[in-house]
Amino acid sequence: MTPTHRTSLVRTGVVAAVVGLALAGCTNTGQEPAATGEAEDTEQQVQESDGPTCSLADYGGEEIDLADAVVGFSQSEREDNPFRIAETQSIRDAAEDAGVGQLITTNAGSTLSKQISDIQDMIAQGAEVLIVAPLNSDGLEPALQEARDQDIPVLTIDRKLNAEPCSDYVSFLGSDFVEQGRRAADQLIAGTGGEGQVAILLGASGNGVTDDRTQGFVDQIEAEAPGIEIVAQQTGNFTRSEGQSTAEQLLGSNPGITAIYAENDEMGLGAQAAIVAAGKVPGQDVQIYSIDGTRNAVEQLAAGAYNGVIESNPRFGPLAFDTLEAFLSGEPVGQDIVIEDSEYDPDNAADRVGSAY
Repeated sequence: MTPTHRTSLVRTGVVAAVVGLALAGCTNTGQEPAATGEAEDTEQQVQESDGPTCSLADYGGEEIDLADAVVGFSQSEREDNPFRIAETQSIRDAAEDAGVGQLITTNAGSTLSKQISDIQDMIAQGAEVLIVAPLNSDGLEPALQEARDQDIPVLTIDRKLNAEPCSDYVSFLGSDFVEQGRRAADQLIAGTGGEGQVAILLGASGNGVTDDRTQGFVDQIEAEAPGIEIVAQQTGNFTRSEGQSTAEQLLGSNPGITAIYAENDEMGLGAQAAIVAAGKVPGQDVQIYSIDGTRNAVEQLAAGAYNGVIESNPRFGPLAFDTLEAFLSGEPVGQDIVIEDSEYDPDNAADRVGSAY
């Protein structure tokens, strides 16, 4: 077999893997075990910190037994992507495990005004404690103020608010998003040899996660890879469909792009489809790096049609209720509770699909 023929077969195999997984559904509910790879302990691990804390005495309010409590959970986005599905299910499961008296759940459908009204409605229904996955870093002030006026503890998860911890809310639970961006840059630098043209698929505007993941990535590229040129940055709004359409535009206007950094997996998978549509081979002609750790992306990585994924663990339930139990019993809790995230690469993806969601 000639080298040219062998290369052609490899390229055909990668494209077939992409198309095959897409035709198989490539949809994850966040609840079923992985088809391949060993199952792993997926519980969030907290980074050690000696930062400021918040107690019930600091915040105001009375001790509450979760067994008698009404807890409200405000989800920000439609549960049509693996991260949100896994996050909500984790809250539900952990509430049951903690023996919570009543859990009220709402979904804002990616609409800020609805998230405000959702939170206010839960307060009207008697919610004594709130867990909020904010849609944006700003804009929830009316709902937060209503909770604050009634000394209702608010725990924020995943996205950080531009507000005062232990005053406007109790604590933030989430990842170090700047560090995620840096680590994605490190993966891309290693995979490209520090050379090439890169496009960035940005997350939603007005979102601290987007800002931090962009800052971490860009700063690391500038510091460590002078041979890499960032030729375009454009939002894909954290969705697969917009990730695909944006990537199609960028590939058309910048045919020299050799790698794409997507600020979540859904946009990365959209970019993968755009690369195929452009007649190129994802993972080879154009490399793809993203952040989340969804099963769909990790399976593509194991198939050789993707290049790197930094985890952003959505399973906040156990940590959220452990934090609330401590806080509501009078113990101090961290104002910023930062979790440790793992990563997936071509060497470990096949063995670690079981830890993806």
